[in-house]
Amino acid sequence: MQWIIVKTGDTLPRIASAYRMTKALLCALNPEAAAQPYLLAGQMLRVVPGTGRRYAVPPGETVQETAERFGLSEDQLRERNPEISKVKDWGGCCIYIPQAGGKTIVNIEGEYGYRELIRDIQRLEVQYSCVESGEIGTSVMGKKLPYVRIGQGPRHIHVNASVHANEWLTTPVLMRFIEEYAEAYSSDSHWHTYDPQRWMQETTLWAVPMVNPDGVELVQEGVVNHHKYASELLAWNGGRPHFTHWKANIRGVDLNDQFPAHWDEEVARRGVFSPGPRDYAGKAPLTEPEAQALARWTQEHSFATVVSLHSQGQEIYWNYRDLEPRESAPLSRKLAKASGYKAVKLGGSDAGYKDWFIQAFGMPGFTVEVGLGVNPLPVEQFDDICVEVGMLLAELLSHGEREAGASSQQA
Repeated sequence: MQWIIVKTGDTLPRIASAYRMTKALLCALNPEAAAQPYLLAGQMLRVVPGTGRRYAVPPGETVQETAERFGLSEDQLRERNPEISKVKDWGGCCIYIPQAGGKTIVNIEGEYGYRELIRDIQRLEVQYSCVESGEIGTSVMGKKLPYVRIGQGPRHIHVNASVHANEWLTTPVLMRFIEEYAEAYSSDSHWHTYDPQRWMQETTLWAVPMVNPDGVELVQEGVVNHHKYASELLAWNGGRPHFTHWKANIRGVDLNDQFPAHWDEEVARRGVFSPGPRDYAGKAPLTEPEAQALARWTQEHSFATVVSLHSQGQEIYWNYRDLEPRESAPLSRKLAKASGYKAVKLGGSDAGYKDWFIQAFGMPGFTVEVGLGVNPLPVEQFDDICVEVGMLLAELLSHGEREAGASSQQA
């Protein structure tokens, strides 16, 4: 057993993953920490590193030599041994040796937040020349809102995720699809039965993987450690120190009720007139920088289709006040068949991103509710949801080429 010092951003799931422990064991060793809403920077925790391949570093052996011995990079060794990640001389240390090769870039190590997202975008750009990134704007707290682009085709598709804070699992799901797409394209292989070479030539995929990074951070880390908006957030949350149910941005505004599509009617329907965890649409449409950035960026592109990933329900909402184009219904059925989800014609809902896109541009827009259960969804669902959403997005990327093929046959 050993002691570690909690750093800002550490959570019980992240620490358990880093030390290859179960969260239950970590909580059992630290009942006082488990009873807290969130961890405090500076407090000490007991950990027992999990079993696995261990290695006693001989005196004088460098990090590079150890890495080469096991076919790893220095970064991989340091990342999997956080307790000594800044040590230059590892001689005499007993370290954990991760599996070499076959490791995907996008993984959930306890939780997946803004730092993991930025790290993975950078790694994907280094690994795959077909992946590019940029930013669409900034959040209330100044975090850059990144986008990821892959593809060179004339048909442009947009997918976003984590509009709602406690639906953060949608972010690594989207990122995992981008990684698998890039890997299949780069290795000139098929993704299941689909051809990424065709995707690359005929479509351009624009992803905004985390629209609400401040809210995601709040859900995962709370308002401890001198949070700028601690007093306001606690008041808006009814004095409760837990924020796992929080959907809104850091100013208590639900970003998916922020768009100018019958906004007044949505406000009246919700009946929520002040900041809080969910359903407050703000004082007017597009008051929040995250919603402003997404709307402005959408207006700057000619998207053929948009998808907004939410959780949960395994449903696909495809309509809006009968303003959707004729192709929306049959396309939703194709996406449902590919993913195993249910295409649903939804009524009594306004002011969402998908609603505004359909109203403003007259093109197909979809809200996809992934997974089942209570948000945040259990990370155990991650692999299954990756397959479901991956098949849905693959079908969407392939839709244009099938249309083109049908048109050429008719001609």
